[in-house]
Amino acid sequence: MSHGRYTRRQLLRITGGMSMLGAAAPFAAQLAAAGNAASQSAPDYRALVCVFLFGGNDSHNMVLATDNDSWTRYFAARNTGNDPIALMPLGTAPTPVGATNPVTGRVSAADSPEAWGGVLPIVPRTLNPIPAGTNATTRTFALHPFMQPVKDLFDADRLAVVANVGTLIQPITKAQYEARTAPFPSNLFSHNDQQSTWQAGQTEGARTGWGGRFGDLLSSQNGTSSLFTAVSTAGNAVFLSGQSVVQYQMSTGAQPAVVITGQSGTNLFGSTVAPQRVREIITDTSSASLFAADYATTTGRSIGASTTLNNVFASSAVTGVATAPAYRNPITGATENNTLATQLQTVARMIAAAPALGIRRQVFFVSLGGWDTHDFQNAAQGNNLAKVAHALSYFDGALANIGGVNMRNAVTTFTASDFSRTFNTNGDGTDHAWGGHHLVMGGSVRGGDIYGQYPTLGIDQGTFRNPDMTRSYLIPTTSVDQYGATLGRWLGVSETNLDVIFPNLRNMASRGLSFMI
Repeated sequence: MSHGRYTRRQLLRITGGMSMLGAAAPFAAQLAAAGNAASQSAPDYRALVCVFLFGGNDSHNMVLATDNDSWTRYFAARNTGNDPIALMPLGTAPTPVGATNPVTGRVSAADSPEAWGGVLPIVPRTLNPIPAGTNATTRTFALHPFMQPVKDLFDADRLAVVANVGTLIQPITKAQYEARTAPFPSNLFSHNDQQSTWQAGQTEGARTGWGGRFGDLLSSQNGTSSLFTAVSTAGNAVFLSGQSVVQYQMSTGAQPAVVITGQSGTNLFGSTVAPQRVREIITDTSSASLFAADYATTTGRSIGASTTLNNVFASSAVTGVATAPAYRNPITGATENNTLATQLQTVARMIAAAPALGIRRQVFFVSLGGWDTHDFQNAAQGNNLAKVAHALSYFDGALANIGGVNMRNAVTTFTASDFSRTFNTNGDGTDHAWGGHHLVMGGSVRGGDIYGQYPTLGIDQGTFRNPDMTRSYLIPTTSVDQYGATLGRWLGVSETNLDVIFPNLRNMASRGLSFMI
């Protein structure tokens, strides 16, 4: 496919999407019309990297409030069951395996919080407001004990926490939610639907995501390399699907894969002309069959893209990207493969290739699974949080020297997940919930702080009524629309187009948060 022209599939996607959207069709036209205008600005490079935690991360054990009021309620709710998931308080020394922990009176095991020591304190640059229901004069905070690298990034002002983010149509109170007197997203506790709503603003079946829509607006800044605007190392992701942008899916190998065996090289079955003939056959678009012609177009595009990347990836700037250090499971002590760090290395290599490709704007998608911790949460989430911390620390360090240039200010990395988990425990894990806390990293992030309202903690009991929590899950106070709009604004998306991409943004009290410079 020559760049700047649509394939039949893309045209069908656009026209079919418009016919299905009805009244929303003018919005798609607005996005298309805005593309050329957007391409005239910002000659520098910028990229967003979405780190999706599939399964629903229990953010109650990732970012914790440690003031006495909050901690008392946290510990009472989670220090129960046959395998309690309550972390140990600040300053608690690790209890050797087999010894009795002085806080809980339980025998320490390698996969129990007693063996890990206390949570890691963080000190936000500004005071997070104390919400109604929290009986504390000052709030203090901490991270999971396996997240020392994230604490280091927070302390260095290169990472921030965004509190209590979730899918919303409009702000909603506990009373409104429980009485069903205000709209809220469909299928709140469904993995597939909430993954899609986080990535695309609609339940399962959505056709475009907000990362892909960003790409629609900004891909023309990438010239003939617009195919590399939206890149996934985690398979197909609706987050990166646009009206015109087609996400480029990569493996995490050292080189981009050759798409079709036999079409590359100079010799095939002893013939020096056979490789070229194979390429001609599989990229022949003259077939009367629309399917065959479109398949040939797609194949030709893939071959061309892989050839281009193979050539660029051989450059010293790309091959010189640092490799992630070995990852050690903090519970078992075994060396493991951290797939998230490997994916981020591939992203770093793509960023290193950007100057040679003439790319100025990119959106990436990486992921880590295993967060659906209904059972055995201590071991599963603890290891996963350690992987996230290890991968983010590696990526931050790699970005400090990409081809001899510090690219930290040009790249913003953020977490997303289906939802958070219940505040209480089911015995050895947690169940599906709603609002949760997230991490944003980069040199353009106003780090070392907590943005949004960190909620009151605790389940309704006796005379205590928590205005931020219904049953055992948080009602979000920051919407995904506000979170995404803040990131899109930094990437270069206009306010008008943010309203198109995030239609619920108009319903919110503010159009975003201040965590980006």
